[in-house]
Amino acid sequence: MNQVVLMGRLTRDPELTYNNSTGNAMVRFTLAVDKRLSREKKQEMEANNQPTADFIGCVCWGRLAENVNRFTEKGKRVLVEGRIQTGSYVAQDGSRRYTTDVVANNVEFVDWKERNDSYNQGGPAPAPQANKYPENRSAQGSQEAGGSGDDFFGDDFAPVDDSRIPF
Repeated sequence: MNQVVLMGRLTRDPELTYNNSTGNAMVRFTLAVDKRLSREKKQEMEANNQPTADFIGCVCWGRLAENVNRFTEKGKRVLVEGRIQTGSYVAQDGSRRYTTDVVANNVEFVDWKERNDSYNQGGPAPAPQANKYPENRSAQGSQEAGGSGDDFFGDDFAPVDDSRIPF
């Protein structure tokens, strides 16, 4: 079974591209996933300038890719479900390069963008609506018909603000 579940922070804004022949959207992003070290081990690694997180490349396609690009950004937390995909290619210098990516089939937004200019000009984004967002507060390709934002999030929903991460 090839199944991956990761929670981490985006190291930079997602990179959205479209296939010229099909028009299909694709987004690439990198997650910084904490290694869950003890306090002492983490301090030791930081003192030796060693990373305390793994940096994992992710890719997703179609509507999922567009939603990831629209609703998250550098430093925001996401939960990714998908599979590992490996590949290789020949670089311009003739050497063989190997790749490993997580191909996401579901992305849950733990933190949301604070603004989204596609909804309004200058103010915070409105609360998500069930009929505009995929089910389970995620960027899955399927959508649920009808309903209001309260059906999914309730009156007490608020994105988590965790500013302890340095990027």
